Amino acid sequence: MPSLGDKFLLATAPRLAAWVMSILHTLMKIDVVGEDNIRQFWDKDEHVIIPFWHDQLFMMIKGYHGPGVKILISASKDGELISRAMQYFGQDSVRGSSNRGGRAAFRHMLEIARQPFDLVITPDGPKGPRHQVKDGLIQLARLSGRPVVPMAFACSSGHRFKSWDRFLFPYPWATGVYRFGDPQYFHKGESIDEFRIRIQGAMDDNTSKAQEHLTSHDLSPV
Repeated sequence: MPSLGDKFLLATAPRLAAWVMSILHTLMKIDVVGEDNIRQFWDKDEHVIIPFWHDQLFMMIKGYHGPGVKILISASKDGELISRAMQYFGQDSVRGSSNRGGRAAFRHMLEIARQPFDLVITPDGPKGPRHQVKDGLIQLARLSGRPVVPMAFACSSGHRFKSWDRFLFPYPWATGVYRFGDPQYFHKGESIDEFRIRIQGAMDDNTSKAQEHLTSHDLSPV
């Protein structure tokens, strides 16, 4: 049973987090790059898998303007806080990870892949290794047949926490960049390892290009 402190945290922290996300987004200068890479699917009433790295999680929901998502979130206490915060933006979550409830959550995500929602996953979560694609994303794309459209966020000023993922908290009045990469499909006859390498490269490339967008405007990414 949750302690009184946990109950208070669950009752207050998600609302506060959602408020902070919204305020920060309003105060930042935001650029969106490559949105046509994902909007082409929305315009045809098709749906995608959107992966992004765990350290960029805090601001990602404000960069999504699609028909609706289902987000794979850890079954941990921290995951519960994130899940409740996402509800303030009208987005639902599927609870589970590679460590807790992963198989059930994965089966649920495959079921949802038949429904009109985009699927969101942090392929290096919940505990790393940092910026390394794990099997969940690869198998989800292979079995669902959906395109994978990498998403990245970079900003010109913020704080990096000393966590395993070096979690990014942007500062007000920073310049932020959301970038959507080129769609990736699992090809018939392609090995799992080949697909993983290709997705890893697409994720890394999209993150680098989001950061390069800042440097092209004489700003250094955090």
